[in-house]
Amino acid sequence: MRSILKFSRSPVAFSLLAVLSISLGVVGLRNLGVLEALELAVYDWCIRLRPDASGSDPRIVLISVTEDDIRKQGRWPLTDDTLAQALEILTRYQPRAIAVDIYRDIPVPPGHDRLNKILTSNSRIIASTKLSDDPASVIPPPPVLKNTDQIGFNDIPVDPDGIVRRGLLIMDEGERTLYSFSLRQALLYLQPEGISPQPDASNPEHLKLGKTTLRPFESNDGSYISADARGYQILLDFKGLRSPFQSFSLTTLLSDQIEPAAIKDKVVLIGVNTESVKDSFYTPHSRGLQVEPISGAALHAHIVSQFLRSALDGDKQISIVSDRQEGVWTLLWGIMGGALGLWVRSPWRFSLVGAAGLFILSVAAYFAFLSGWWIPLVPPAMTWLVSAALVTAYISNQEKRERAVLMQLFSRHVSPEVADAVWREREQFMDGGRPRSQKFMATVLFTDLKGFTSVSEKMDPQALLDWLNTYMEAMAQLVMAHGGVIDNYIGDSIKADFGVPLPRTTEAAIATDAVAAVNCALSMEKELRRLNTEWQQQNLPSVEMRVGIFTGPVVGGSLGSAQRLKYTTMGDTVNVASRLESFDKERFDPEFGDSPCRILIGQETLTYLDHQFKTKKIGSAILKGKDEEVIVYRVVGEAPKNPSTTVDQELGKPLEGGNKNLVGN
Repeated sequence: MRSILKFSRSPVAFSLLAVLSISLGVVGLRNLGVLEALELAVYDWCIRLRPDASGSDPRIVLISVTEDDIRKQGRWPLTDDTLAQALEILTRYQPRAIAVDIYRDIPVPPGHDRLNKILTSNSRIIASTKLSDDPASVIPPPPVLKNTDQIGFNDIPVDPDGIVRRGLLIMDEGERTLYSFSLRQALLYLQPEGISPQPDASNPEHLKLGKTTLRPFESNDGSYISADARGYQILLDFKGLRSPFQSFSLTTLLSDQIEPAAIKDKVVLIGVNTESVKDSFYTPHSRGLQVEPISGAALHAHIVSQFLRSALDGDKQISIVSDRQEGVWTLLWGIMGGALGLWVRSPWRFSLVGAAGLFILSVAAYFAFLSGWWIPLVPPAMTWLVSAALVTAYISNQEKRERAVLMQLFSRHVSPEVADAVWREREQFMDGGRPRSQKFMATVLFTDLKGFTSVSEKMDPQALLDWLNTYMEAMAQLVMAHGGVIDNYIGDSIKADFGVPLPRTTEAAIATDAVAAVNCALSMEKELRRLNTEWQQQNLPSVEMRVGIFTGPVVGGSLGSAQRLKYTTMGDTVNVASRLESFDKERFDPEFGDSPCRILIGQETLTYLDHQFKTKKIGSAILKGKDEEVIVYRVVGEAPKNPSTTVDQELGKPLEGGNKNLVGN
């Protein structure tokens, strides 16, 4: 239970929760259609950047009615006679299909009978009609072709942004099934090849045309949300759009200047391509570029080309990932974004990795598109960036709080080097926003002033505080200079720890702390001599100081409320160091002359000093609160060059008075 609670407060837990929430939020926005326009823009971008070496489809020819043709005819719309003449010429050239993308729902005399004759006598001519939900907008086919297979509706689905991305093949009106203008042309071309629409063997509701099954467009395919998917629609690939189809003007056709070989066995579309008669559409190639819209006839030609490529060449439609796959893909990038926020701290590295992630995601989406898959880019990109930004903000805020806690605990009580080391190792040091409790091998130092009570009784309170602060400031600076941590001030006493708050993992490191503590005590002795001299010159009292040092295991951690935390150490080692400081506290051995400082250490500390100090064995003692004997040594000073004289060899010498079981008070 504790481990679960601990994990719930960890940055990783927050990151996972944040990533999950962001991913669900992005998927929610996607399902509401908020991201549809952006994703469609990416889809258009992929279509525009796709290499296209196929060129225009040689199986399709356009007969375009241009502005010059209208001027030469002297009118618009074209008369039935002119249109009949064009169809008669094309019929002689033996194309597989002739498609007229010019409405003929009413006669345009003269030549109406001539037109009806050519329409009914040649079953390879396809006339256009227009469907609509509004009866007033419906444009019927030529009456003579009503209810025949020579008509096809030329309606094109246009997205809300005005761009064509889909083609409509079939509309089922219940009583009858209507084929599109483009599909009629393609089927006429494929008829000699023995290809006709068939139900797919694995899914009879899908239409198979030659080598390819044309999967119907669904309302939520790709980035679409609740799109109008009525009828049988497919996504258009617009391959070869950069290369115009072979095209001839109406005047060129009527003057019989076209070689029959250019028309024979091809699909021929007759349509308008003028400014004055609007029949144009925008495609993905038109977005953001100086590209003119294409004519309706050219658009139908591209749709016919896609049908022919699918049936004869085996061109596959673009595939769509499922909602579940898209959700997993989005969540995966959210997790990676959260990981970025967790592990990348540097702002410039964050920017670099963030941009690199977007680049990799974009390249992956693009190459997936080239391989025939439409994989959404916007939702995973959003989860990547938002997750990374949110987790980074959280981690930064958490680090700010942790740094504030650490600085509150240590900045005034350790050297800048130690504070920086604590911050660098904060991940192993902090737990739930406060320092975690740990076991250490540390050296604890206690100091106390001899006779402070009598001094305090003789001085004015303000003078006493100024005098004591001078002493404390000097000693605290020495502790920090030697790498120690000021643990506590108790009246005139100081407690300092060497070897915390970062655990020491080697004997050499533990020894370094013990040596630093003794060096600190000797520096305190030297500083006290200086302060005493200065105080005597100011007629202020001089004092003596006791120091107790002991090395051993301690438990370090923070105590107090969130508003008032205090870092401290506890354990038997702390008690022994305190007892060493107060041991026989009134006795300052006369053989040490005028030394104002008595430094006592235990045997455990001595073993780490490596003969670097001159010491004198005081003897064995049972300190207050201890059942076992502690061997006590007094540090005399730094060791001379000859290490053999650094330690008193009389290890069995009892304490003065013959009682080795004296109890420290």
